[in-house]
Amino acid sequence: MGEDAESPKINHTFLRDYVTEADVISTVEFNQTGDLLATGDKGGRVVIFQRETESKGELEEVGETLDSGEYNVYSTFQSHEPDFDYLKSLEIEEKINKIRWLSQQNAAHFLLSTNDKTIKLWKVSERDKRPEGYNLKDEEGRIKDISTITSLQVPVLRPTDLMVEVRPRRVFSNGHTYHVNSISVNSDGETYLSADDLRINLWHLGITDRSFNIVDIKPANMEDLTEVITSAEFHPHHCHLFVYSSSKGTLRLCDMRASALCDRHTKLFEEPEDPGSRSFFSEIISSVSDVKFSHSGRYLLTRDYLTAKVWDLHMDKGPVETFQVHEYLRSKLCSLYENDCIFDKFECVWNSSDSVIMTGAYNSFFRMFDRETGRGVTLEAWRESSKPRAVLRTRRVYTGGKRRRGDVGVDSLDFTKKILHMAWHPAENIIAIAATNNLYIFQDRVNPDMQGQ
Repeated sequence: MGEDAESPKINHTFLRDYVTEADVISTVEFNQTGDLLATGDKGGRVVIFQRETESKGELEEVGETLDSGEYNVYSTFQSHEPDFDYLKSLEIEEKINKIRWLSQQNAAHFLLSTNDKTIKLWKVSERDKRPEGYNLKDEEGRIKDISTITSLQVPVLRPTDLMVEVRPRRVFSNGHTYHVNSISVNSDGETYLSADDLRINLWHLGITDRSFNIVDIKPANMEDLTEVITSAEFHPHHCHLFVYSSSKGTLRLCDMRASALCDRHTKLFEEPEDPGSRSFFSEIISSVSDVKFSHSGRYLLTRDYLTAKVWDLHMDKGPVETFQVHEYLRSKLCSLYENDCIFDKFECVWNSSDSVIMTGAYNSFFRMFDRETGRGVTLEAWRESSKPRAVLRTRRVYTGGKRRRGDVGVDSLDFTKKILHMAWHPAENIIAIAATNNLYIFQDRVNPDMQGQ
């Protein structure tokens, strides 16, 4: 039968590009080995991907190495549900703000996930055996009549299909009045911190009904409020040190050995402002959206709206390195303010050797900078590059001079396609990029020893 001329045609392009708000990825995190990768979305779901290990024979046939396994879905679960604060008459979104893995102590894996108010500890474990031969239960689990039991038997474990179980072990609630923006697991493996706009709390993983307030910047009169906490993280090796960033562009390093309440910082990292370049947008674009310790613990990496900066813990007078991420947007700040893009919070990450940094931009672009040479490269996460063995193509934003083929004009940038969340494998050149509802995983297969792209 021929197609009716008046029947509506399906717009497949529209369906492919249609994204529900709940599907937008809001956080990405590798575990300590890099074998597991977790993502959280605005719908409160957590998806865990596992790296597949391929057999040596299969790899020799295609000429690849043992470390070229792909990441496939390992488990999916609903971490948070929409809630309502009846005291303040406010809805609490189910959006996952952060995910952090705990160091693995046994066969099971543990991770922390948080929305705006509640932090949860999850246990992820595998089960490939099931018990059989109970004395007091039948095969379907019903309790037997004791009078019918004439002998006792020893229950046995029988092999069964592999099952991944995800169970909540702890729920840490009522610790924050404002929205949680950061969680960070301490190197002692027993405690973690959580930060909101005005306070940072210290929790013990085994205690859910109380936490210790270690930073409180809330003024007596809220009209005197001049800055908020934007991010916080523990030192990777020293359990007594942590850092937090503020909306004024400052970093404060705190030592819990000095005082139980760390309102007085040990070191203040701040870049002096050039009075000649001050504008209406200066304070907005200087706000630090993310701070990360290097793997060595010697440096700090921060991201504000236009730049990424590296700070040395031994030098608090200013950053030792500054990388321009998209300086070409400085002339567009007025329109970016009007469409609220100027308030976007970009994340930043280190590679495994701390020699390369990575952060996001607009138009599905993300940037990598080599710290030794200072050279930066712009790469694009798009569907064509997600095909197997596809090579990431470099892009360039045209700002003047001779225009090359493939250059993208500043006025042509799509500000709805933003790369905010990303993660770098802790030991290899594997990166995970979140672009709205898509997760891109790229691997350097040409030279695994080269720290770069």
